[in-house]
Amino acid sequence: MAKYLLLKHYRGAPEPCNNVPMDQWTPAEINAHIQFMHDFAARLEASGEFVDAQGLAPEGTWVRSDGAGKPPVTDGPFAETKDLIAGWMVIDVDSYDRALELAAELSAAPGSGGQPIHEWLELRPIMAAPPTVTE
Repeated sequence: MAKYLLLKHYRGAPEPCNNVPMDQWTPAEINAHIQFMHDFAARLEASGEFVDAQGLAPEGTWVRSDGAGKPPVTDGPFAETKDLIAGWMVIDVDSYDRALELAAELSAAPGSGGQPIHEWLELRPIMAAPPTVTE
């Protein structure tokens, strides 16, 4: 089994077919989208392929260590993940081809008008621990 991260983006990827921002959807369209995500995750839980998924709030802050004292915090001018990443799902599958299959299915979540979004998802393998070297 290999773990993959599926990233849902607000922007930065090629434009999806049904490119209506969620803040312009009706409450019924939002509920249908969320239900699709829950049903998709439940099906993967049943097959043992689901690890975790979360939607992300738009708020966020950059923080880094700057030695002793209070760490510096900024809200820009960087391309920030809060502007780019809408949410993520981690899956644990038998093959890269299965990861592609699931990403394509998730891409078709309903959006405006109940039509599939056909959004681009970023599929990234999660690095495994390096092998243990024994002498």
